[in-house]
Amino acid sequence: MHVEFTPALLAFVATVFLLAGFVKGMIGMGLPTVAIGLLATRIPTLDAIAITIVPAIVTNIWQTFVGPYLKDIMRRLWPLFVCTCIGVWFGAGLLTGAFGPYATVLLGLLLIVYATLALTKVRFSVKPQNEKWIGGLCGFLSGLIAAATGIQVFPGMPFLQALNMERNELIQALGVFFTVATVAMMFNLTHSGILTAAVAVPGALAMATAFAGMYLGQVLRERMAPETFRHWFLISMIVLGAYLAIDKLIRLHLI
Repeated sequence: MHVEFTPALLAFVATVFLLAGFVKGMIGMGLPTVAIGLLATRIPTLDAIAITIVPAIVTNIWQTFVGPYLKDIMRRLWPLFVCTCIGVWFGAGLLTGAFGPYATVLLGLLLIVYATLALTKVRFSVKPQNEKWIGGLCGFLSGLIAAATGIQVFPGMPFLQALNMERNELIQALGVFFTVATVAMMFNLTHSGILTAAVAVPGALAMATAFAGMYLGQVLRERMAPETFRHWFLISMIVLGAYLAIDKLIRLHLI
């Protein structure tokens, strides 16, 4: 851990995870995306990922086991999950190597691409006979991107959406995918010495406030149209992504 967590910074962490949990409670996803994106405005991306990893795993495990589709999901999508792990492990060292300073730039660009595609409601379709090899390819690329940025949504999530699953099955499949990716990331971070006891206090605070935010999001979801919230959430992700990328490029004296 490269950051000294003052009371003010811990308060910022708590606020970020309250918001990230709220988003996940409202739309069923987005906790790592929001948390890492916002934390990276104040602390290094490496430390942001270390704080986020355990709350992300715990919330995703809950999503994985709520529903009757787990056995079918594992049988159908195992190439996606296996290749995601391979991609994460193959990308070990990207955050701490020569590429490390550019991770925030890539994170910002991915937020822009992800949110723009979601706003335009671009829809892809994958034929059943192509699911295995496309899933494996998307899994490997998702793993590499996750290893470099901590964000697992691209291209794994668009692939899952292209399978035209029933809504509850898709939510459970996303839970399995995010769980696999974050657990693989945890091994990377532990092996590289990034995930240490120093993350315990901010990590515990993050988990508590994330669950509080999820509860609030679920309550409000009953009163507010999730699509309305999702629309403004995606616009805010574009703004945040642009800020992260431009700010880091300026710091690197590239613009």
